[in-house]
Amino acid sequence: MTDETTTPLDKTTETALPAEGEKQQGPAAGEEAYIREALARLKAANADLYRNLETADTLDKAREKAFGYLETRERSLFGLGDHHHPLENATIRECIFALKSIFGPINEKYTGLSSLDILWKHVRGAGGELPEKTSPGFFEEFIHLFLGTMGKAHIYADEEAGKKKGPQFLRMHGREAAENRTRVLDEIGRTLTEKTARYPSGLEQKVLEKRKANRERVLAYFKGTEEDWNDYRWHLDHVIKTSKPVADLIELTPAQTRAIDKAVENRIPFGITPFYLSLMDPEIEDRDDHAVRAQVIPPPDYVDKMAAHKQDRSTHFDFMGEHDTSPVGLVTRRYPRIAILKPFNTCSQICVYCQRNWEIEECMAPDALASDEVLDKALDWLDRHPAVGEVLVTGGDPCVMHDEDFARVIDALASKDQIYRIRIGTRTPVVLPFRWTDDLVDILARNHAPGRREVCVVTHFSHSYEITPEALEAVRKIRRAGMGVYNQQVFTLENSRRFETVKLRLDLRSIGVDPYYTFNMKGKEETHDYMVPISRLLQERKEEARLLPGIDRTDEPVFNVPRLGKNHLRALQDHRVVMIRSDGRRIYEFHPWEKNITLVSPYFYTDVSIHEYLERLKARGEDPEEYKSLWYYF
Repeated sequence: MTDETTTPLDKTTETALPAEGEKQQGPAAGEEAYIREALARLKAANADLYRNLETADTLDKAREKAFGYLETRERSLFGLGDHHHPLENATIRECIFALKSIFGPINEKYTGLSSLDILWKHVRGAGGELPEKTSPGFFEEFIHLFLGTMGKAHIYADEEAGKKKGPQFLRMHGREAAENRTRVLDEIGRTLTEKTARYPSGLEQKVLEKRKANRERVLAYFKGTEEDWNDYRWHLDHVIKTSKPVADLIELTPAQTRAIDKAVENRIPFGITPFYLSLMDPEIEDRDDHAVRAQVIPPPDYVDKMAAHKQDRSTHFDFMGEHDTSPVGLVTRRYPRIAILKPFNTCSQICVYCQRNWEIEECMAPDALASDEVLDKALDWLDRHPAVGEVLVTGGDPCVMHDEDFARVIDALASKDQIYRIRIGTRTPVVLPFRWTDDLVDILARNHAPGRREVCVVTHFSHSYEITPEALEAVRKIRRAGMGVYNQQVFTLENSRRFETVKLRLDLRSIGVDPYYTFNMKGKEETHDYMVPISRLLQERKEEARLLPGIDRTDEPVFNVPRLGKNHLRALQDHRVVMIRSDGRRIYEFHPWEKNITLVSPYFYTDVSIHEYLERLKARGEDPEEYKSLWYYF
């Protein structure tokens, strides 16, 4: 492990792009025109700060002037002459704090980059003599930061009214105030209903009718019967591992077909259950199933990167540093009271962005089950470490094991007095719901002892379109046995549109699943196509999830920091923006969960570009204006 205070950048996010500051040709004519326009916008956003940079003849003087201006501006917010609304002042302070952090020499040392140097050279030279290729995303970040420092973020649609006396109902009393407030809340509620209606679930009648036809096509293709369809073993026997059945049953692009073929050729795990394939619409232009398809059909870029590292995959793609947190075979431990046990190293189907794509060789690999010897050593290790009271049994997917093998693991864990919770990590309720037989439920239920030991299930629905009557029935069986079911959503491009995750929360609750974690997409270079800026998850939590009752938004937004563990993104004190790359990507400093307990070095993470993300949303028919406050979440 590198010393991240001196070699800070996450290498997995750096290898795909030219190094910062790498000598390149100057900007082309079109780029020069854009830079001139961007600089004009920057100057209009905050003329005083711009002038401080423009009149500085060295970088050190530019820094001194910038800090002097920002400190004066910050102090003015506490004076009697400030006339901004208190909420606008909060945004101003956050933008000032971000700029101070970005301009700070200590962060330039940590990251090996200088946003201020790039910015100052552009302001001084109008972009004509820069050694770096500077993207629109870089300028957009600073234009919005400059606007923010002046109280011109324009986040609030009613900001002019707010500057005066606030909403009308605050100037009323009694029933009149209540009725006026109700009209405002009704309008918000109507917006919520309209927005979530864009995202159908698999429980809606029109979807059920489509999927009945899909099921019939899949069964006919594999020469199965209705009885076969309800037997999980039939689905496991017919897991799809090549492109041909997929292309025969649904429309694929040529690039997708080639990507699947290349994955198979290079032993990059690929697999889809017949059930999950039936959730995909036959025509590619029907975008309701976009998240379902993206879950398992690998993008070409992903396959290319995985293939390029075929020989060193187990180390190159170990984003979470599990090699460094595995004290014995099958066990991972990052926290005092919980450990992960991985007895089965494959799944019934493969999620493209799986955290452990580096160690799974094949979907339903015949040798996936750990040997008795290795498993016994892992179980013995738990006896020697009584501080571990909870065990997450995951993998791979442990629920794909044979009943007797699964029972052996669960019964052994339950026999240990120290174990007060057994958590099962499985995607079978989503991709293979028929697996939840009475026998499987009984293995868990007989070890669930309220007041002494809890057994619960944690699954992964990524989108409302994955919620099906079959999944509902699987969840009902688990809950009828007295056990809880929780969901971990990975926040990706495929479920990050306005109110898309809100709809998932509502649909999960409707079938008895509690939202638990919403994970920021891990910054793994091979899954760049799925990644979303951290600011979007923060925005979703504040502007969309916040409109739901608390019992619907029980999930916690987190980023699983490599080697350090989960960072709760709501807690601003545990992360901060420290730099903007010339390609428009923010660099964050993340603090470990041990903060205020023991000294552990932070982790510096390079995010995806907000500008690039908004362009991708625009290509999907979204209005970037609806996401305009995205720039002001740090």
